[in-house]
Amino acid sequence: MPLTSVLGDALGVVTVSLVAVLGLIGLLCILYSFYFRDHIRSQSQTQLRYFSGPWVIRITFILFAIWWGFGEILRLEFLRREGRVLHTLDSKWQEIVCKCYVVSNLGFSEPCLLLTLVFLLRASLQKTESGPLSQKWNIRTMIYILLCVIPLFALQMTVILVGQRVETDLNLNKKGYLFKITTEYPNDAARCFYPLLSTVFLGVFATMLTLYLFWIGRRMLILVINKGLKKRVYTLIFFVSGFYPLRVLLLGLSVLFKPGDPVFEVVAFLAFLSLLCCVGVGICILVYLPIADSLALKNLQDMEATRRITGEHNETLSLIANRSPHDDFMASSSSTKRGSISFRAMEREEQQHHADPSLFVELSLFSHSQQSSPAGSPRHHGWPMRSSS
Repeated sequence: MPLTSVLGDALGVVTVSLVAVLGLIGLLCILYSFYFRDHIRSQSQTQLRYFSGPWVIRITFILFAIWWGFGEILRLEFLRREGRVLHTLDSKWQEIVCKCYVVSNLGFSEPCLLLTLVFLLRASLQKTESGPLSQKWNIRTMIYILLCVIPLFALQMTVILVGQRVETDLNLNKKGYLFKITTEYPNDAARCFYPLLSTVFLGVFATMLTLYLFWIGRRMLILVINKGLKKRVYTLIFFVSGFYPLRVLLLGLSVLFKPGDPVFEVVAFLAFLSLLCCVGVGICILVYLPIADSLALKNLQDMEATRRITGEHNETLSLIANRSPHDDFMASSSSTKRGSISFRAMEREEQQHHADPSLFVELSLFSHSQQSSPAGSPRHHGWPMRSSS
């Protein structure tokens, strides 16, 4: 087997493996999101509803990532070789697969993926009543994403439908840089190409997205005072604004080489790897970490409540152990004036048995004023004893 085929197969296997890992992590995060939302609703944790508000957009972000990864697998050449999955398709259908890849990935899933990431980042800057807590926020955000991606989708469709015909009629660019989508392989297997015009449209979109991302990041860094959150914002901005334009640049350089050449395969793989890093960091920072932080906050609140209740219980036991008979008598007398339910029950019992009121200890009333006895009063240790009549 030629060295080119070995390199293409190796990079293809790595691509499939990375997409499989991305899909597995995405599915686990989807289940984690459902668990978090169900946990918040069942436990009535209203203070954490803000963090579970954008759960639909988070899941949509993961689904776009899986869709994009699946398209990257269909683009691979080694799947169309003899004995592979797509080898049964004739050259015409293989060309259709490459065209669908350009429209699906470069025109829809990839832009939607980046727009969803930006809207999730923007959600933290919105007001509570109109932001993620609003029931219509997820639907409204999804509509905005689809509306924003329509222009780029239409441009990519134009490249696919009329690009080759315009190039043939006007005799433009004999090398096919602008509109070329596929090249023929000696064994009739089509190789997917990245049209230069599609990459130019994607570059304009990447520039606008990067500028908007810098603007949002600047606003967030002004409001965020936690160092850990600042690091997350810096990391997300660095990966998206750095690696996504790098992907567009690599796709633009790929037109200088023929599909199937080692340089082309390496450049295409690095372009795939650049966006994969952006997607992985986005899932980690915008989906997994907010849920993990919310659950950790809830556990911390539960531990604090338990510690507070335990401390109050220990303080109560300490007060009981240090009380004197005179304190018990004063507590009973004060409960008589306040007319507590426990005293009225004891009063009826006293009227029946003529017992000494000092024999009863009022456990329901403790105050700091009852912790000390008047000056000069004797201190008695232990519980009061029944006097003999």
